[in-house]
Amino acid sequence: MADSTELHLSKPRSLPEVRRRGVIGHSVLASEDEIEFVDGIRISSRSRTWLDMARMLSESELVCMGDELIRIPRAEFEDRTEPFDTLDGLRSLVARHPNLQGVIRARAALERMRVGADSAPESLLRLAMGDAGLPEPQLQVPLREDKTTGPTADLGYRHRRLAIQYDGGHHLLEPQIFSDRRRDKAFEAAGWTVVVFGKKDLADGFDRAIRLIKRALRTSRLDHPQASGFA
Repeated sequence: MADSTELHLSKPRSLPEVRRRGVIGHSVLASEDEIEFVDGIRISSRSRTWLDMARMLSESELVCMGDELIRIPRAEFEDRTEPFDTLDGLRSLVARHPNLQGVIRARAALERMRVGADSAPESLLRLAMGDAGLPEPQLQVPLREDKTTGPTADLGYRHRRLAIQYDGGHHLLEPQIFSDRRRDKAFEAAGWTVVVFGKKDLADGFDRAIRLIKRALRTSRLDHPQASGFA
């Protein structure tokens, strides 16, 4: 989709069909709250775009896109404090358009979306874990439950003291490498097992990652949830 040079233009059904080279026309029914204005141009809201893309994207791609919509932003890095939408908001949107092409796939994606994924690879790793029959992991797991700051794991199982990290491209920068090492050592010092995955694991569909996570779960320490995170 990122390489597409075509413009998708939506219009009310009452207007004539769009016929122009390089433009793909769509006739839609859209409420005012499904439309935004950017520099005076009416465009689909992020949430409505997610729903419209359901006719083209796979279920896992819709989950990734939806996870981004409902993600709690990090105030220190972003100029917003609220998510673009919520699960309830997206459910309401889907219910409003029961006959839209792709709506069944959108409903299925909603059931697998979760608040807490900071990137599409994290979402895909979680989905791969579910498809492999693994228990659903927690997301953005803090080392210590009683603190809002400090190291966190992208995914994990607190009662098993297993921290799972997905380190994307920016983690290869030297300052981030040192930060990641401190993060992982903090978990290890508290008795956690840390497994780290990257783009090679993403490329192979997380097959190796699933094997390592299963092995780590078999050998990890089972703790009472209240005790986890403390050395």
